[in-house]
Amino acid sequence: MDGVAVVKVTLPDGSERQLEAGQTVLDLATLIGPGLAKVTVGAKLNGSKEIVDLRRPLQEDCSIEIVTCTSMEGLQVIRHSASHIMADVILQLWPDAKLSIGPSTADGFYYDIDLEHRFTDEDLTKIEAKMTEVVKANTPFEFCDVDRCETLERFRKSGEIYKVELIEGFDPAEPISLYRHGDGRFEDLCRGPHVPSTGYVKAWKLMTVAGAYWRGDEKRQMLQRIYGTAFNSRKELRVHLERLEEAKKRDHRKLGKELQLFAFNPAAPATPFFFDKGARIYNMLQDYVREKYQRYGYSEVITPIILNNDLWRQSGHWDKYKDNMFFTKVDDNDFAVKPMNCPCHCLMYGMHLHSYRDLPIRMADFGRLHRYERTGATGGLTRVRSFAQDDAHIFCTEDQIAEEISGVISMIKEIYSDFGFAEIKVYFSTRPEQSVGSDEVWKKAEAGLETALKANNIDFELNAGDGAFYGPKIDFVVLDALRREWQLGTCQLDFVMPERFELEYINPEGSKSRPVMVHRAVLGSIERFFGIIIEHFAGAFPIWLAPVQVSVATINDDCNAFGAEIADELTKRGFRVERQFENAKLGAKIRHSQMMKIPFTAVIGNREAEEKTLSIRERGGEDHGSLNIDEFCAMMRDRVDSKK
Repeated sequence: MDGVAVVKVTLPDGSERQLEAGQTVLDLATLIGPGLAKVTVGAKLNGSKEIVDLRRPLQEDCSIEIVTCTSMEGLQVIRHSASHIMADVILQLWPDAKLSIGPSTADGFYYDIDLEHRFTDEDLTKIEAKMTEVVKANTPFEFCDVDRCETLERFRKSGEIYKVELIEGFDPAEPISLYRHGDGRFEDLCRGPHVPSTGYVKAWKLMTVAGAYWRGDEKRQMLQRIYGTAFNSRKELRVHLERLEEAKKRDHRKLGKELQLFAFNPAAPATPFFFDKGARIYNMLQDYVREKYQRYGYSEVITPIILNNDLWRQSGHWDKYKDNMFFTKVDDNDFAVKPMNCPCHCLMYGMHLHSYRDLPIRMADFGRLHRYERTGATGGLTRVRSFAQDDAHIFCTEDQIAEEISGVISMIKEIYSDFGFAEIKVYFSTRPEQSVGSDEVWKKAEAGLETALKANNIDFELNAGDGAFYGPKIDFVVLDALRREWQLGTCQLDFVMPERFELEYINPEGSKSRPVMVHRAVLGSIERFFGIIIEHFAGAFPIWLAPVQVSVATINDDCNAFGAEIADELTKRGFRVERQFENAKLGAKIRHSQMMKIPFTAVIGNREAEEKTLSIRERGGEDHGSLNIDEFCAMMRDRVDSKK
């Protein structure tokens, strides 16, 4: 390459390639191998998480990780391109439509459309068919740097009010780019990246239509949001759609109603009412955690629900959370319903003088919390306005940090295992842009958490800038039975709040030192966790957690006396029992047990009443034959104790 500017590119395996300056990511992929070029959809430069377009010219030495269509990151590029294809088709079918934004999402993509016509399921089918034509045409996606002023004026003239607003909101120094396809027929304001051509989008499905306010502002225009998904192959799409169908069957809102666990009422929006069976599970979840508290050295406290606004200003929550809090007046003073427990625990710690010998102090609290969530953001149990957490705060010395974090990690592993969450992902989040506390304090806190993670041989992913405003955190994410991710536990290290509340302890030298505060939850919101495990178990709770563990079903009235004797004895031995003594056919009673997902049905007929035995049928259909009550109780107790 004599006389030509050369760019040196370093690949993830450490090998190097040389290109002429100005050649692209796609040129690099072609140089590595034609097979790679066929599946390349972008690249990541110099360790950045951002994916750049495969048409990106390379002007200086860099490290590059090629992104292919078979990767999860490549899938986001495919989905973004699918959203453009869908928008193109919508404009072909409804030329008066106004486009706003159309990003990819974790599960697919969407586009927000301003159109007087209301989209129907038939319209989605029509759009899908037309998308097939665009994909078959296989026209290239073209990246275009454009002049800001000219583009702004052109969009104004064409009535693209949303694109105009977007451009006006950009930094004037920021370059403006468009992507075109369909031989220039369709263009959209976009940073990209996109696949090489429309033919790269091989499998897609339009899912639903919903309303969405422009820029999420309830005072702005209501748009129509079309949701879709796309995959690299039809097989992957089919598997995804099958998983969605299974998720519908497991929807906790549907099962909660069918199993008579909970309900909602307009009298208390986004706040659940738990029926007796739901309340049993809710209380069992709390009691289960309380048992762990005994072993892990926590003391449970009870704190007020309504506190003076000055407390939230002192803690630092006011500036960040006041828009999501409920307020009231007490004797002409301003009070708030608490959205979290930590300031209360700081007050309680400060009510006594502590020695280093007292530490660590592990303070747990199931106090009811209230947070104002927008109506559009609430949904079932997973996001409500009133809830309780298995919340705790540990006050310790700096030397105790690693040991305390290790204890939290052990507790989390043990609890998640009991609920059948075998796979856990861990994320370490560092200081966000909006935070309180000095650089020195944050460095100390981040180092403390990272040291504890490494000491416990925990593999984690760095989540830079996503910490709490008062300190870094570790988040624990579980995968449920459908391999969906749910963020549950959190462990946050806080040097700031003890300083704000002037918390102290007497150190070994007899002088005063500041404790460190660890914020910790395992299940998180009990309401949200309840919803998650309903879906994880598809409503078929393991026997140790089932609201009804056994249904005693008699065949006729002559058996009711023995049935009552058995039900009473099972209850006396600590099992949760339902009685089916009504005048109904046995088949109907067994179907009821199956529909209510009761683990065992003990059938009592004339023979069983005479022999003092039970005919035991399990939820999955297994027939255990005739057992006496001691044998049946031993079997159930073994299942309960082993959490099976």
